Amino acid sequence: MTTTNAYNQPVGRPVPGWQGAKRPRPVALTGQRVRVEPLDADRHANDLFTAWQSPDAPPESQPNDAPAARWTYLGGRPFDDRPGCHAWLAEQAASADPRFYAIVDAACGQAQGIAAYLNIVPEHGSIEVGHLNFSPRLARTAAATEAMVLMMGHAFALGYRRYEWKCDALNAPSRRAAERLGFRFEGVFRQHRVVQGRNRDTAWFSVLDGDWPALERAFARWLAPDNFDACGRQRRPLGELTEAALAAS
Repeated sequence: MTTTNAYNQPVGRPVPGWQGAKRPRPVALTGQRVRVEPLDADRHANDLFTAWQSPDAPPESQPNDAPAARWTYLGGRPFDDRPGCHAWLAEQAASADPRFYAIVDAACGQAQGIAAYLNIVPEHGSIEVGHLNFSPRLARTAAATEAMVLMMGHAFALGYRRYEWKCDALNAPSRRAAERLGFRFEGVFRQHRVVQGRNRDTAWFSVLDGDWPALERAFARWLAPDNFDACGRQRRPLGELTEAALAAS
């Protein structure tokens, strides 16, 4: 939506009363299935190292499920052993941007993955979610979705206008995950980065604050217990609900 200024030039719409968003603080976000809590190497490193070492299937039959393969689009695994994992996590936990969180299974109390807010620009109301690395136990589960919903909702509660998702344009699972969660595809930044000596084109996605109310209702419907059968299988796909929510918003 545009308007015109005193010189009859098209300009963006006013944002009345805009004073910026708040920076995310190290607070815990609690759902039914997970807690998203500030990353702490002493508390989470042992769980995470163990969780990340577990393959989804024998590497010889499905190479993409080998533990190291989960780091391909994150620039490669930054540690080789348990002490190295602890040291790397401690470094990440000390950062304010990215601000890292552990995703903890509410039932067993064990950390099963990480995520972060990054590229945090409160004055413009823009924030990104990224550095996602989920263990096999967490990946592609309702708990993983709930973690992403908690982080998205918290960002909008802090006053952000734009919630971003960026990934390697060749990372098809990440692109599908973004669209399933209601992010709109905005295009590809060609030759955006050089990662491990290779070109990276970056796919950009976003959810805007105006999208959030409808998406929040869609997430609530999907996460409701009656959307899952006795074996935990979804009755209605999330992508179907978020697509309908965005079409109506």
